[in-house]
Amino acid sequence: MNKINYLLLSVLTAILSATAIAQTAPPSPTPEDDEPEFIVPSRPTVSNPAEFQKPGILQLEFGYNGNYRSTDFRSQHDAPLALRFAVNHRILVELDTDSPFSIKDRDNFRQTGAGDTQFGIQAVLQPENKTRPGIALAYYVKLPTASKEKNLGTGRVDHNFIGLFSKKIDKTTIDFNAIYLLAGRTSSNGRASSGQVAFAVTQAITKNFGLQGEVSGFSRNDEQSGAMFALGVATYQVGKRVSFDAGARFGLTKDAPRFGIVAGITVGVADIYKKRH
Repeated sequence: MNKINYLLLSVLTAILSATAIAQTAPPSPTPEDDEPEFIVPSRPTVSNPAEFQKPGILQLEFGYNGNYRSTDFRSQHDAPLALRFAVNHRILVELDTDSPFSIKDRDNFRQTGAGDTQFGIQAVLQPENKTRPGIALAYYVKLPTASKEKNLGTGRVDHNFIGLFSKKIDKTTIDFNAIYLLAGRTSSNGRASSGQVAFAVTQAITKNFGLQGEVSGFSRNDEQSGAMFALGVATYQVGKRVSFDAGARFGLTKDAPRFGIVAGITVGVADIYKKRH
């Protein structure tokens, strides 16, 4: 446990130190087109963008996930809710949950309850420009608020360490995330390590309409088998504050759910730093 605490402290210290150093440099003038968008949706893909919404914006994301025909269950449903706040151009904090959560096992027995809760912090180490990608680091801790007795969660604390890379080329945005997961074991004491990658491409078709495609996967972790997925999503943005998404997910390996559907909305609910006259 001491080693784990030292690792967590080291990662958080590195994130905050790198951000502080970057912010001491005088800002270079940037064109208006390079200013952050009012909202930058992170859902429904596994990967998140390296950079995020305008500073001071409280961004709410809410949706629905349905997964079907897994080796472990017949169906699984949850309603992910995330609050993402841009403290400044470099730091984002996030709180999210997957409640309510429902699962029907292979014997058609259904359990429903609260899902797990996550808290995270993301720091931009290198903003994107015309010649280089945006680079960020993030740390998320999963709090086991889902019931282990109902088979809705593991009942253990998990730690996610994420490297995020993003690049926009004309109307195409590429996001790549590499994730190291340190999860509490369910079969014994201690923790198990695994890796996850996600590669997403977003194509703007019109000013408001876009398409997203993503391939993601994770390696085996303790009793959970590894799996790979493909995701296809259509997005539609209404003004600068609201974006809708809907699409389908497909399992690419035998232990992954065969099929899933996603739908949701992203809203910029508050501009905390807006000057009032």
